Amino acid sequence: MEVVENGEKATECPNCSAAAAAAGVLSKSAQKKLLKQQRWEAKKAEKKAKEKEQKKREGERKRKEWEETLASLTEEEKLKMIESRKSLRKERMEKRSEERDRKNERFNRAKESGQKVVIDLELSHLMTPSEMNSLVHQIMYCYAENGRSSEPCHLWLTGCKGEMGTQLRRLPGFDNWSIEREDRSYIEALEGDKESLVYLTADSENVVDELDRSKIYVIGGLVDRNRWKGITMKKAEEQGIQTAKLPLGKYLNMCSSQVLTVNQVLEILLKYLETKDWKASFFQVIPQRKRLQAAEDSSEEVEGKEKSEEQYESKKQCANGPPPMDQVTAASMYGPN
Repeated sequence: MEVVENGEKATECPNCSAAAAAAGVLSKSAQKKLLKQQRWEAKKAEKKAKEKEQKKREGERKRKEWEETLASLTEEEKLKMIESRKSLRKERMEKRSEERDRKNERFNRAKESGQKVVIDLELSHLMTPSEMNSLVHQIMYCYAENGRSSEPCHLWLTGCKGEMGTQLRRLPGFDNWSIEREDRSYIEALEGDKESLVYLTADSENVVDELDRSKIYVIGGLVDRNRWKGITMKKAEEQGIQTAKLPLGKYLNMCSSQVLTVNQVLEILLKYLETKDWKASFFQVIPQRKRLQAAEDSSEEVEGKEKSEEQYESKKQCANGPPPMDQVTAASMYGPN
């Protein structure tokens, strides 16, 4: 099946087969949307293929360098170098094992007494494929940062089904993540704790002065570039649960709207759990280019604690990860009031 627009043809992508079958009755707008999705899928596949080829070439280059190095050595030197390499590899493996054990210990402690935080994925049907892909990577960043934190949260993913669930399960090792996964909504999964639920949204009039371990904070999983303003506030009101917003305005002014990505919100919560200092938490997580000015000379007081933007962005790069997600708005959090 092909969709034709302005003389161009787009090959059908696997995820679009159902829509393409009905293309004969689609409006021009729907056909454009379908074509856009097909192009996005093709671009994604092309990028993946290029990355795979680049990784293969890099492996071949390193292998060739190693062989050339060995060829220039005597037999005795070869044996020493090989043994040295084996020893270094063993040390790295032991170090990784120790780090993994420490991380698992922190995760177990978080499950017992850590701050509960839910990422609500029930809004995924409102996103385009590229927006959904951005959210998947933001969740990956959330998990990575939670694992590095000295005070990790007890992290939940709710509404983890459909296309969103499918994309998440494509992440390497996702099934082994130390995280609570629920196909059900947070209202159903945490039915007995409804009174403790607090949906974080900038549209709320309530400000979080300090995190309460007895509360369960909900972060809206929505990347929508401000198409759905106020949707999380409306959802919380309809469900009859509490709402609140982080005290951003008390410590700094944003260059535009108070729009943060899902992973930035979680990182702020993690930094607060570690430092008990909102000011330092905001300055460590929110990039300089997003800040207009600090309130009451905040920048001077946190100068010693603030990370450089370059360090912050570098920390974000996971294996095969996308560009920094702070360029993509998550309107579920901290859009204009």
